[in-house]
Amino acid sequence: MGLPTLEFSDSFLDSPEFRERLQCHEIELERTNSFIKDLIKDGNMLISALRSLSLAVQRFSQSLQEFQFECIGDAETDDEVNIAQSLKEFSQLLSTMEEERKRLIQNADDVLISPLERFRKEQIGAVKEGKKQFDKETERYYSVLEKHLSLSSKKKESQLNEADSQMSKDRQIFYDASLQYVFKIQEVQERKKFEFVEPLLAFLQGLFTFYHEGYELASEFEPYKQQLQFNLQNARNNFESTRAEVEKLMKRIRSAEEDFKAPSCFTMEGYLYIQEKRPLGSVWTRYYCTYEKSSKMFAMSNTDARPASRQNGLVNGTPEVFRLRSCVRRKTDSIDKRFCFDIEVVERHGVITLQALSEANRRLWMEAMDGKEPIYTLPSLLSKKEETFLNEAGFNFVKKCIELVETRGLTTLGLYRTGGVNSKVQRLMTSVFAATAPSNMQLDADAWDNKTITSGLKNYFRCLAEPLLTYRLHKEFIRAAKYDDQKYRVRAIHALVHKLPEKNRAMLDLLTNHLLKVSSHSDQNLMTVSNLGMIFGPTLMRSQEETVAAMMNIKFQNIVVEIIIENHDKIFGEAPDLSVPLPQAPSSRSTPRRTKAICLSSGKRKARLYSPALCLADNDSDTFSSSPSTTPMGSQESLSSHSSEKNGLSQTSPPSSPAAEPSSSSTLAPSPPAASSSSLSHNSSNGKDQKHLIDSVTSPNSTPSLSSNTSSQLPPAQQPSSVSSSTSSLLSAESCHGSVQSLMSLESQDAIHTRKTSHVRCDSDLTVKHSAASASNVSTRTLLSAEAKALYSCEAEHSHELSFPKGALFSNVYPSVEPGWLQATYKGKTGLIPENYITYI
Repeated sequence: MGLPTLEFSDSFLDSPEFRERLQCHEIELERTNSFIKDLIKDGNMLISALRSLSLAVQRFSQSLQEFQFECIGDAETDDEVNIAQSLKEFSQLLSTMEEERKRLIQNADDVLISPLERFRKEQIGAVKEGKKQFDKETERYYSVLEKHLSLSSKKKESQLNEADSQMSKDRQIFYDASLQYVFKIQEVQERKKFEFVEPLLAFLQGLFTFYHEGYELASEFEPYKQQLQFNLQNARNNFESTRAEVEKLMKRIRSAEEDFKAPSCFTMEGYLYIQEKRPLGSVWTRYYCTYEKSSKMFAMSNTDARPASRQNGLVNGTPEVFRLRSCVRRKTDSIDKRFCFDIEVVERHGVITLQALSEANRRLWMEAMDGKEPIYTLPSLLSKKEETFLNEAGFNFVKKCIELVETRGLTTLGLYRTGGVNSKVQRLMTSVFAATAPSNMQLDADAWDNKTITSGLKNYFRCLAEPLLTYRLHKEFIRAAKYDDQKYRVRAIHALVHKLPEKNRAMLDLLTNHLLKVSSHSDQNLMTVSNLGMIFGPTLMRSQEETVAAMMNIKFQNIVVEIIIENHDKIFGEAPDLSVPLPQAPSSRSTPRRTKAICLSSGKRKARLYSPALCLADNDSDTFSSSPSTTPMGSQESLSSHSSEKNGLSQTSPPSSPAAEPSSSSTLAPSPPAASSSSLSHNSSNGKDQKHLIDSVTSPNSTPSLSSNTSSQLPPAQQPSSVSSSTSSLLSAESCHGSVQSLMSLESQDAIHTRKTSHVRCDSDLTVKHSAASASNVSTRTLLSAEAKALYSCEAEHSHELSFPKGALFSNVYPSVEPGWLQATYKGKTGLIPENYITYI
């Protein structure tokens, strides 16, 4: 039951029932007052806890921001760069959330605590004051009433009239206090419905705003997360393949450690004990020695100078350097030490007696110093395989294998990844390369299954006496793969392929043409260019020196093979352009790590942008899925930019479209878009794929539309430039939604440029359609030396950029090397302009 109603007329009667009803109201108000007190206490505790949580998250975010990944090797793949950058992305994401949480905390006192405290003190407090006044007047009134009623009727009439008049005044004062109290207590009971609940609603609204901010960030972060998962999976795949090779190397070195000489810049190096004569006899001191055969320079550094360094082998002081004159093996019976030999040097008289660590070690030193035997290197330790050669039989075998695979097995799941039975493979190799086998031997399609054929083909290249890409050009290929700019990678590798011997180049042409066909069926066989590069990289390339450092370059070997496969038609169909010199290839990490990453965050929340949904790979495959919830486990084509950014779709939010409908595209004035946005980085290496891509984009069946919630402004985000070489399958599956402008700027963009901060935020489910008319307009972006008009004004931030007002006319507009920017001339000055700030005339 609710509270009883208090009638003003009951104040005059002041009946027991009235007093009971009044007491019900008083009890309810006291209960409300106690509840508000507890609520304020709990609210303060909540705010304090939120403040502590915010500080903890900020400290965690700062730790992520300060940590810096360091990878093995002197260069990094785009996967490694993106993974290293991810911690800063996580930090930026957490910081953005904490900014909203801080606003929630700062507003909580004004929104929740103060209004509740004010209602309790001002309203409920006023009722309490009214009750005190009412009780006081009640007591006085009834006291006066008793005295008045006790007056004797025998008193004078004037006295009785005066007493009656005073009693009326006192009664009126009592009635006024009672009426005022009844009015106030009912007023507060009604007022609490909104003045008590409104602060709670406002606080919850702030809390929901914070949660919604998290939801929006999570939606924007989803494409980045999916892209990063692909990078992580590629890194994991590289790790597994590299780890297997390094482990094999470790085992081989372990089995050959007695007579193994590690590759180095010296002919021989290692620890030797040298006999030094002292007044009380001779002592043997450990030195780290190096010998260079060509100059005959022998150097030794004392490692026993300080006792503290004896255990860790620290080299102290400047090494002593001598020119070797002769080296003689010390006879066992001439000294009581084993493994000794004597050397004579130009700078000293007499002989220097040295003790090697073992007989095998002494033999290596002797061979190096007298030059009677060649350098002992690791390849001779490897298990001897039957070598194959680039001869007529080899070419015939490769052609027959390719013919069988292309005839019956291009769509086989896991082609080249799944190995055949070893005994069958060995039988195949023996039958083809036996001394009695004819060079043009035919392969029986019924006798050999696809797995045996593909394993035999890989085995053939693996067993070549020299890898197909040769030892001589190995380091140059690795350096080419380390270029940051994709176009330099392709140009350098193109030139190097044409330096290969004629037979090697012909065989490479034959093989990579076949692998390109295999990758074109990746939607069925799951063998993307990235996967094929990972399989054939170590097979077609290997270092002559097997070291851990060389194993760390396997990832770059994979990049080389990917680029050759993707750009097969250009590399083998055109002569390399040697007129434009390549920049110096990165030889070591002397400068800070590149900051290019999937998404480069900068600025505050209002200036943040993540791209719309990217194409995903199915959990157990390399094909694409449009499901945003799919956890990518497979390797997406060229996703790590191992091979080429040329193949990829970089998904980004398109700039604010000037049109909501095709018919009004030229009449609406849009907000300025991002100064640069990610796009399709390059053309597909396959002409058909490129045509299919552009046809898909410019299809007249689609019309332009943008999501209605694209008005918030967010900052530039740098996306990885490559997602997939199979662009046609991506578009036909409609698994990626990207900017029309991004799709059309195939030849001019590699990644999002991060200089401008006025970007337009798009939902991850933003759909981009457009008509044939707008497509025709956009497709002219790839033309050279065009004319254009500025849609928005722009202020240059660097000397090589142009400042211009809205409506400015540009001439000689053509794609720039800078991703997302165009080269143009305005008022006689040539410089860079943001691509999506202009429209072509």
